[in-house]
Amino acid sequence: MDREKKIVTKQRFSFEDGMKLYDLDLFTLGKLANEKRVALHQKKTYFNVNRHINPSNICVDVCKFCSFSASRKNPNPYTMSIDEVVQIAKEAVARGADELHIVSAHNAEVGYNWYLDMFKSIKEELPKVHIKALTAAEIDFLSREYKKSYEEVIDDMIEAGVDSMPGGGAEIFDERIRKKLCKGKVGSNDWLKIHKLWHQRGKKSNATMLFGHIESRQHRIDHMLRLRELQDKTQGFNCFIPLVYQTKNNFLKVKHPLSAHEILKTIAVSRLILDNIANIKAYWVTSTINLATVAQEFGANDLDGTIEKESINAAAGAQSANGISMEEFISLIKNSGFIPVRRDSLYNELKVY
Repeated sequence: MDREKKIVTKQRFSFEDGMKLYDLDLFTLGKLANEKRVALHQKKTYFNVNRHINPSNICVDVCKFCSFSASRKNPNPYTMSIDEVVQIAKEAVARGADELHIVSAHNAEVGYNWYLDMFKSIKEELPKVHIKALTAAEIDFLSREYKKSYEEVIDDMIEAGVDSMPGGGAEIFDERIRKKLCKGKVGSNDWLKIHKLWHQRGKKSNATMLFGHIESRQHRIDHMLRLRELQDKTQGFNCFIPLVYQTKNNFLKVKHPLSAHEILKTIAVSRLILDNIANIKAYWVTSTINLATVAQEFGANDLDGTIEKESINAAAGAQSANGISMEEFISLIKNSGFIPVRRDSLYNELKVY
């Protein structure tokens, strides 16, 4: 098979190849993706011990797929004080967390320094904790709201103690789809530009793709290829995270969630196309922990982390509000036939179980 030969000889998949990969039966595709996964990571499955903190749900944007921001679908606005955020961080670190994943809404009421002072205050109390914070969408919002360049916002983040960037806000890069999903939010070219600037400062980030809504397979392939192109230039992406769209409590009105069959195919295709991004994460929050462990046979090699508490996807129906314990993570990975490896935020191995 020509496609199998391309994998063996490390030739790259084109857009047309990607579409043909989707046409393969699930188990043939899974076999090809798993061969690539084993070549990179053997039977290791990575996880970390982290805490998601979502400091506010007050947002100037109204994205149709979002159930988190305060709106008619979620009429309970909140904003944490910096002291509250620091206390949550301290408690999480005391329980073993070494990463804080801090993503918020686009809140125009709190001021630019609220974000920076939050990171500074955390680092003063917890100098060793890794802060992964501010999506490209948040950086774009701060840039527009406070008349600062992307470079200024990024440099201020670094000075305040942000260590890496999450991949949120990418959604789907096709601008016609973005116009329907999240008009007014960061555009695809600017999302890529922000990550490029971050990488140019020697920093790492993740990349995401939201799928299972109104996009097509063509849109997904296009999205992956744009990420691959930037990764060729910067080598700054740690991980690719295909996020499964959650159907509840939003304005997009997608009646039926994506099938497990299509989710696994998309993860497998991403492993084969993204030959220059080392890690593919099956984000258990949006795919369920059971499907995420199955996805380890279809090209994924990471499950994210314990999380402790998560509000953004939980608001849309994901079963992620209270996280998963480290002991349960280890057992799930072992029972799936893989080797659990606790990692840090930059994929350095901390412990093999």
